[in-house]
Amino acid sequence: MSDLPDDDVPATLPPDLRFLKLLVTVLAGVMILGLVAIVTLLVIRLQTPSPLPQIPSQITLPAGAHPEAVTFARGYTVVVTDQGDVLVYSATGAQLAQVVITGLQDGH
Repeated sequence: MSDLPDDDVPATLPPDLRFLKLLVTVLAGVMILGLVAIVTLLVIRLQTPSPLPQIPSQITLPAGAHPEAVTFARGYTVVVTDQGDVLVYSATGAQLAQVVITGLQDGH
């Protein structure tokens, strides 16, 4: 029970306060819709696997080598194989360098 007499309690809110209440309610709704949209987009994007980069067709790997990583630079392409080799190719597909990584056991 209130200590205030019943005639002091306003029956309706003042117009400024009603407007503020409406703004807060609309803001809460927009924030909820935005959060639902962000979560939906994240779920959609994370379910589809991203395609791995393909080695250009002009590059030929040594026999038995399978690529584990491909890096594209301005003038060359670097391929890391499962055998522990780092192969550097020019833009035309010519092999420029081969670096063997030592210390790897069975290529891994």
